[in-house]
Amino acid sequence: MTKTLVTGACGFIGLELCRELQENGHHVVGNDLHEREGPWEAFQVGDVSRPLPPAMFNGVELVIHLAGKAHALAELGQDEDEYRRVNALGTQHVLEGARDAGVKRVVLFSSIKAMGEGNAGTGTAQPIDEAFPCNPTTPYGISKREAEDLVLHGGYVPEGVVLRLCMVYGDKAKGNMAEMVQAIARRRFPPLPEFGNKRSIVHIRDVIQATLLAATHAKASGQAFIVSDGVDYTTKEMCDMIREALGRRHPRVAVPVAILTAMAVAGDMIGRVRGRRFVFDSDRYDKIRHSSLYSSEKIRTMLGFHPTMTLPKALPDMLASLGISAS
Repeated sequence: MTKTLVTGACGFIGLELCRELQENGHHVVGNDLHEREGPWEAFQVGDVSRPLPPAMFNGVELVIHLAGKAHALAELGQDEDEYRRVNALGTQHVLEGARDAGVKRVVLFSSIKAMGEGNAGTGTAQPIDEAFPCNPTTPYGISKREAEDLVLHGGYVPEGVVLRLCMVYGDKAKGNMAEMVQAIARRRFPPLPEFGNKRSIVHIRDVIQATLLAATHAKASGQAFIVSDGVDYTTKEMCDMIREALGRRHPRVAVPVAILTAMAVAGDMIGRVRGRRFVFDSDRYDKIRHSSLYSSEKIRTMLGFHPTMTLPKALPDMLASLGISAS
């Protein structure tokens, strides 16, 4: 059995990953800030933003590093020092522990934000692949890019692998997709026009499949891989699919672009007044109308990654996990 340390094991992805690792014959050691029961044989409490105890890595042969600070949806701004402390310095601490214990491979969960803001401002909706120049613009993206460099080029372990995830969705998922589903279910999401944008997403089941390949495939060493399900949707298509899953009719009339723009500006002002982002502002409006299109061809051809999930297939279980009933 491969003894595998999973940092951030108590999160949405971490729990599912640990369960799958167990089923694939791994002896799983979970790690997070607070101990809890879960799909692991042992658990080590530890804050990756601080030097980690050597005992955490005893006998470990593989490290999968999920722990980090994600972009909080309610934040008006991002604390650059905090993101760097948790995501970049935290990765360094994990790598130092892995190096000292003689761990061969470390797999880092990164994000497409380490590459920048995707197609926004490029004037093209062509899929971006790993050859695209990385130019992160947010503290979160910059910290993830720094973490990637440590894993791939820091010389800590012989085999570093990076997974750049597109927006992850699935049962019990949080984030933009879950917020969209809940808003549409509560009839609080405006009927959108067709912007013609394209967005790449990936289901948690396919994330787990990609992780197992990254952890075991010989060709994965030293590589960064974009992970998406390969089926791209416009924002309006996603909204229509959600309404269909809810048993709702499609709106006959869309909100005009001018009104959406005014709503976004008003949301910005409300957010500044209350010190917390409003449910609809310019940032969310940009995500709705701009493309974020990525190619997962590299991981498909190099590692044999074959996504199995699509949004229409996943929506019934997503609704159930959120406690939402179809009409």
